[in-house]
Amino acid sequence: MSEPRLIVALDYPDAAPALTLAERLDPRMARLKVGKELFVAAGPDLVRTLTAHGFQVFLDLKFHDIPNTVAAACRAAARLGVWMLNVHASGGLKMMQAARAALEGLPTRPRLIAVTILTSLGREDLAQVGLDLEPDAQVLRLARLAQAAGLDGVVCSALEAPLLRRELGPDFLLVTPGVRPAGSATDDQQRVLTPAQALQAGADYLVVGRPITQAPDPVAALQRIHDEIRLALGENA
Repeated sequence: MSEPRLIVALDYPDAAPALTLAERLDPRMARLKVGKELFVAAGPDLVRTLTAHGFQVFLDLKFHDIPNTVAAACRAAARLGVWMLNVHASGGLKMMQAARAALEGLPTRPRLIAVTILTSLGREDLAQVGLDLEPDAQVLRLARLAQAAGLDGVVCSALEAPLLRRELGPDFLLVTPGVRPAGSATDDQQRVLTPAQALQAGADYLVVGRPITQAPDPVAALQRIHDEIRLALGENA
């Protein structure tokens, strides 16, 4: 079995349902994402528990502050044994460089990626905050900045993945939220693709939350997406 390309977003209000789901999942099939709500509610002990159960954890806290503060936060996150963590690219080059430097020399360095434009934002939303341009133009600008800072990749919509893959090369990681299986509700996401479409667009890792966590049978829902990914990659089930 190849490395899991699916990241399940544990979008729960507290630790109990997150751990219940994790106990039913195979770490070989999916990685797990812990975001702000769950981390604030359950704290670092939850992350330690998940890693102890063999899961690779993406700590999705989107650090955005002065360089020294972000660097310290990244070091603290690394001590939890996370596989991946992220910052906001809009924090600027110096902030991202400080975050990257804070992880140097660790026995196992977490992958560090930057958030470009949230997938909940469209053209009008950007205009409201003074960015009078199309989302893909701003995504490319911030992704280039993240690459210049030495980061491993970015979070982006799968719709922007072909552009970033073409402009930034094959080794720059593209992590795509807003992925929805065919027939699923888009919820508050505006720029979405199916798992197969996202992979074909050049995404490396797919983040899926509510279509799994809110499904009547989350394990069956994950299995369907896992099978779709393997089919898209030309792998045997």
